[in-house]
Amino acid sequence: MEIEKVAAKRSKTHTRYYNKAGTLLPGVTTILGVLNKPALVPWANGLGLRGINVREYVDVLALIGTIGHDMICAHNKGVEFQRNGHPDELIDKAENCFLSYLSWEKQHKVDPILCEAGLVSETYGFGGTIDMFAKVDGVPTIVDYKTGKAIYPEHIYQVSAYRRLLDENGHDVQAVRILQIGRDEDEGFSEKVVSDTAREWEIFQHCLGLYRLMKKSG
Repeated sequence: MEIEKVAAKRSKTHTRYYNKAGTLLPGVTTILGVLNKPALVPWANGLGLRGINVREYVDVLALIGTIGHDMICAHNKGVEFQRNGHPDELIDKAENCFLSYLSWEKQHKVDPILCEAGLVSETYGFGGTIDMFAKVDGVPTIVDYKTGKAIYPEHIYQVSAYRRLLDENGHDVQAVRILQIGRDEDEGFSEKVVSDTAREWEIFQHCLGLYRLMKKSG
């Protein structure tokens, strides 16, 4: 169970965002946690029926995704990937994510501008970390990596918030790409390209308002 222990420890580490006044701000993924995800209930129940600890399973998958992100970021920054003592089993799984990313990259001209960039909105009071902002085939684009099995609507809500963060911090975003990269050898990649995220940004603002209201003491 050593892998599960490593994963659990890493999964509890979250980026903290502060505005110029030093106030701690919620992150994009935390805010979107107010959304109901009904598909998770039967999925978790299925794991339980198979005798799998759901929390440990999720922690391992999350860590594989994080390592895969780190590999891609190191590649795009032109630096050596740091294993940080992760077990070979996790590295092997994460390499599948990285290879899926490289398969996508071969089809495009990618010029990274920002990688794993933590940004804050002083106007709206939230923060977030952008996987990559790059010129993709000459178009300034957010590229968000997803290591799950599919691309879901809440992923577009998420990148709409990232778009707002980049806009507020002086970057002209013209497109958004959500790139689903598999953890298994036979998964490959899929992607969704979005140009207009106005509706999704409005949905995110409602989530932000709901998050703040729920945080207020009764």
